[in-house]
Amino acid sequence: MTDKNILLTGCAGFIGSNFVPYFLGKYPNYNIINLDLLTYAGDLENLKECENDPKYKFIKGDICNRELVEFIFTEYDIQGVIHFAAESHVDNSIKNPGVFIETNVNGTFTLLDVAYKYWMDAPFKFKENYTGCRFHHISTDEVYGTLNETDLFTEETPYAPNSPYSASKASSDMIVRSYQETYGMNTVITNCSNNYGPKQHDEKLIPTIIRKALAGESIPIYGDGKNIRDWLYVLDHCKGIDLLYHTGKEANVYNIGGRNERTNLQIVAAICRILDEKVPKDGSYKELITFVEDRAGHDRRYAIDASKLENELGWKADENFDSGIVKTIDWYLEKYARR
Repeated sequence: MTDKNILLTGCAGFIGSNFVPYFLGKYPNYNIINLDLLTYAGDLENLKECENDPKYKFIKGDICNRELVEFIFTEYDIQGVIHFAAESHVDNSIKNPGVFIETNVNGTFTLLDVAYKYWMDAPFKFKENYTGCRFHHISTDEVYGTLNETDLFTEETPYAPNSPYSASKASSDMIVRSYQETYGMNTVITNCSNNYGPKQHDEKLIPTIIRKALAGESIPIYGDGKNIRDWLYVLDHCKGIDLLYHTGKEANVYNIGGRNERTNLQIVAAICRILDEKVPKDGSYKELITFVEDRAGHDRRYAIDASKLENELGWKADENFDSGIVKTIDWYLEKYARR
């Protein structure tokens, strides 16, 4: 079997840096080229275990830099793209939305357009050796907006993004769809629920709770803490991406969710309870919980119906929240102990 070169974007970040070692381990005939700008959320430490792997190459650069993206396609004869790179922190998108539009919208467009011109001679006409080339776009459940107390997001839920971040991701999804419909590119889009696990950036909810608790600092919870998210262990997400990149139906959207709905209060209570056992101190870590002013445009509830992926392709999350959160806390305890 000849080696195949696949371009991954943004893999020094949280989900990508879990995906790369998993993917390298599973597919010995793949060469992975990781294009990442290394913004504050990207850290090459996350990929330490891959840096000497001859099947892995890191290139520092911007997905908006068309010349660079064209060079990578030509130089490495790219035959697939899995596009993780995105600005993704909602608070930051409220403060500085322009960066989100640039990276998430223009960057996705640049990648798609270069891939189209490299793989295809004309609309619906692939070049001879590129018929199976696929563009897999990683998106978010936030494009669907907010939910009532009982419904679930399905692949048919209308888009109703409420933050500059989710609006930029919704826009990028639409551009991917347009390249499928207009040019016949082979695309698949996945919308995932909140990920958690090793290598997540310190600013995100679960690492923040663990870090603040261990430091004896106030643990900040927005509003009343009753915002609900569906939590997906990052390795389960990686397995879903792998399955859909290889066997998902072209021109389809798939939701990947963990069926683990929790309020932010339930999350913080679970983490404090586990820390009370693993790193006991006088009193409970729960005493550190403080409520802070809610973020602007804070969606109340997200929850994903992943049955299309489960029924069509047999995917199922291996971790439930109770097992996944223990693995996650153990990883962070080791990380923070090293500092």
